[in-house]
Amino acid sequence: MVLEPAEDDAVMNKLAAVHDRLVAEKKLGPSLRLLPTTAATTLRSGLVIDGPFAETKEQLLGFYVIDVADLNGALEVARELSAANPTATYEIRPVALYNPETRADAFTQSVKTY
Repeated sequence: MVLEPAEDDAVMNKLAAVHDRLVAEKKLGPSLRLLPTTAATTLRSGLVIDGPFAETKEQLLGFYVIDVADLNGALEVARELSAANPTATYEIRPVALYNPETRADAFTQSVKTY
């Protein structure tokens, strides 16, 4: 679903309120908003293809990393986010830290683009 700019701003403001509370409670890790699929590049079988050609019915817009005790805590946060943005679907998955950030010059608050 594509929102008009004013609708998108309103949703982002509601989400910001949830984000601010999670930051204050020290529960929010990184959260990212992905660029549109028109900016995508796909790698399949060693071949680089311009465009969004991953096989999915729904597109991933972004993700949150939250620090909660259990699935019930994650569901509580997902319900708050869903109340702020009722058109979104939230899939909850536990994560395991694969490679922690070790670069001394790693960015924390900025957005890198290419």
